Amino acid sequence: MTLRAAIRLRLGDFELDVDVAAAPGEVTAVLGPNGAGKTTLLRCIAGGHAIDAGRIELGEEVLDALPDRFVAPESRRLGIVHQRLLLFPHLTALENVAFGVRSRGIKRVQAHAQATGLLERVGLAAHADQKPATLSGGQAQRVALVRALATDPAALLLDEPFAALDATVRPEMRRDVGAFLAEFAGPTVLVTHDLTDALTLADRLVVIEDGRVTQSGTTSEVTSHPQTQYVADLIASAGTR
Repeated sequence: MTLRAAIRLRLGDFELDVDVAAAPGEVTAVLGPNGAGKTTLLRCIAGGHAIDAGRIELGEEVLDALPDRFVAPESRRLGIVHQRLLLFPHLTALENVAFGVRSRGIKRVQAHAQATGLLERVGLAAHADQKPATLSGGQAQRVALVRALATDPAALLLDEPFAALDATVRPEMRRDVGAFLAEFAGPTVLVTHDLTDALTLADRLVVIEDGRVTQSGTTSEVTSHPQTQYVADLIASAGTR
């Protein structure tokens, strides 16, 4: 099912006016400078902000549309990985992932069995009994990812998933996340300010500046023909790393 967000929203002096879509099995990376509206877009899709105008759809289900349609955040079939991960600090890695499984109404024993399998899949079976504070940044990121997938989401939202990681860990995490996304049948929206993240993981790029889409297309289309100075500078800086 396709995820489409045609959004108009005003927050104080800032106005977001964008139309973004991600097809099944496709990763759409949303790029832009700080304050461009990337995270606001993700919050609207997740239900953190009700839109002023427009329409948010996931397949045939309308998630938000005026005058009287607004699906509560917890009822949207979305898996979300936040920049700060938001793992439960008092729960072990296993219990964090099992929480995602149990959100689907699955009983505790079966949820723990499924969570164990997911942790094994990312090489964290030996760390199942550790709490988030004792995990490395990369390990905690893996736990957050499989917890999101454990909810059996129809779509994934990733908000700057590598921003808090040490630069030496990011290439490995990009590979791991890329392997997961390659198997995920639903649409994924990846918000990032890092072109390397986008080029490694995404099929399509959407560039947002000052609350507006200034360029969109496949990764090769956008990088081959930058249409704004921001995009040109981003490509140049990526090439010098």
